[in-house]
Amino acid sequence: MTFHPKIDYRELHRSSRKLPYDDGKPFVYSEENRARLEEIARRYPPEGRRSAILPALYLVQRELGYVSLNAIRHVGEVIGCSPADVEDVVSFYTMFYTRPVGKYVVQVCRTLPCALRGAERVTEELMAALGTEPNGTDSSGTFTLMEVECLGACDRAPLVMINDSWHECLAPEDARKLAADVRARGEAALSGCHHQAPDRSID
Repeated sequence: MTFHPKIDYRELHRSSRKLPYDDGKPFVYSEENRARLEEIARRYPPEGRRSAILPALYLVQRELGYVSLNAIRHVGEVIGCSPADVEDVVSFYTMFYTRPVGKYVVQVCRTLPCALRGAERVTEELMAALGTEPNGTDSSGTFTLMEVECLGACDRAPLVMINDSWHECLAPEDARKLAADVRARGEAALSGCHHQAPDRSID
């Protein structure tokens, strides 16, 4: 006699979920990116090849714009691990996108130092200028707007990251001008990273 219910563990561990980024499009690295990945993987011993999984995913994202399920499968084959291992990494790090995004991904830091300097108003101004809500993409597919946690430059708040580049000390009243500049000049409009931020009092 037992008080424990009978559990079919085969059913318990069978997942029926469907991943939202399975768009059906095949993915294979370009020759250039495959060669780049092999160059990176050679930095590790053969048994540690899977340590190159982060750069492998960055190469996918630079080529495709995001990380699809078929790309996850391909990375697993190339790196030598299961798709589940690759998905674990993709789902852990917020810098990997699992759905198509705009040409420019605009990330507004909302952690305390940026919040104190007006990050919420920066977001509001960018929403108006870009024509999209946070976690959305504008109708032209040019901009995706996101609110994120600390981007690691608290002394230069409010901080906005566009693709892989920073724009420091973005006052809310300057957010619309930045959006227009990025439309016109791309990442050349960004201030980049400087060692000393302008002296500006907290709003």
